[in-house]
Amino acid sequence: MEYKVNNITLNNITFNNVTVSNVPLSNVPLSNVTLNNLTVNNVTVNIEETPMRVAMLSGSLTKGGTERVIVNLADFLTKNGHQVVLVTQYQKENEYPLNRSVKRIISDITPEETSKNRMVNFLRRFHKLRRIWKSEKPDVILSFIGKNNLMALLTSAFLPVSRAVAVRGAPDAEYYSRFMRFAVRWLFRYADGVVLQTQASRLFFPVAVRKKAKILPNPVNPVFFRPRYEGERERSIVAVGRVDENKNHRMLMQAFAGIADEFPQYKVYIYGEGSLRTTLLREAKEIGLEERILLPGSSDHIPELIYKASLFVLTSDTEGVPNTLIEAMLSGLAVIATDCPCGGPADLIRDGVNGLLTPVRETEKLRENMRELLSNSRKAEAIGIEAARLQTDFAPEQIGKQWEDYLLGLKRHNRNKK
Repeated sequence: MEYKVNNITLNNITFNNVTVSNVPLSNVPLSNVTLNNLTVNNVTVNIEETPMRVAMLSGSLTKGGTERVIVNLADFLTKNGHQVVLVTQYQKENEYPLNRSVKRIISDITPEETSKNRMVNFLRRFHKLRRIWKSEKPDVILSFIGKNNLMALLTSAFLPVSRAVAVRGAPDAEYYSRFMRFAVRWLFRYADGVVLQTQASRLFFPVAVRKKAKILPNPVNPVFFRPRYEGERERSIVAVGRVDENKNHRMLMQAFAGIADEFPQYKVYIYGEGSLRTTLLREAKEIGLEERILLPGSSDHIPELIYKASLFVLTSDTEGVPNTLIEAMLSGLAVIATDCPCGGPADLIRDGVNGLLTPVRETEKLRENMRELLSNSRKAEAIGIEAARLQTDFAPEQIGKQWEDYLLGLKRHNRNKK
């Protein structure tokens, strides 16, 4: 391994920009250093590792929790002097904004390259992605979610690069078919790193994969780190996330419908896009609450929209460690979340202290918890104050540094392989 050394001082003479080979990374004592044919014993050098080149792989940057993690991490690494290449299969409308220093590459085949044969299309995508790795020459490839992880490992096989795969949700939901579960349990053995969100998710994998698994917290946008709002709160109940079956916003709607008459000033706002948005709008109208259950779509202003809310509710069937819940807690909101696999909400919430946990799909229990916090502002306030203490655990510099150190370790591993 070769590193750039800021300086070495010997007998009051300073040597600048020295290259040191085959030493560990840190401020280290060396048994001897040879400069200009002069050997000196017991020298300590301050080693600074050169910036790394990280390639990230994802489907797109449409507004979801994983995509938000990617954007936050890319921003942190870029601001710390590293080169980041983001490879996505697609580029869609309404994506998260990306740091301008990040290079964006679209890996999907063009319409002209598309065949009527699915296998031919797969092989063309495979070779195109492999050509990207060869051309960009990253030190580390970091892929996110499902099939992307499998493709990253397959297309980079035998290339001089370290590969890490990130599983963002419950593994059995992310890898839902028998074939995918077999493939991931086998292929992940050949990854240099596996990033998981909870300890419970380790149990999905064989021992060989568990040994290389690392739990890393989500990088969070710094805009959520500000003093908690202490004024009178808006009469709003908020939820944020992709509007689909797994997020189960219907459970929130049904729970609210049962207490809407008790709290006539309150409205529910569900921020996000998804396949069920139109359906849920129709259902809100059918139960006569279309003016009190609102689905405004996605927004770039979530920090401001939820800041003064009375209550945040997460009703997912499965989650990793949900960014939206973290962000609501950092903002000092009283929160209710389902105690869903693979344990992310339970890792964040101490039930009754900084939030309330609700069993998955138990609408009546959710209704009880909502009634409890909406009718007891003192308890809701106490829970919000405790929730905001999470800012200490998720400080952006602290979390970003954990990811940076992990990726630098993979870079050094890559050098050893060479």
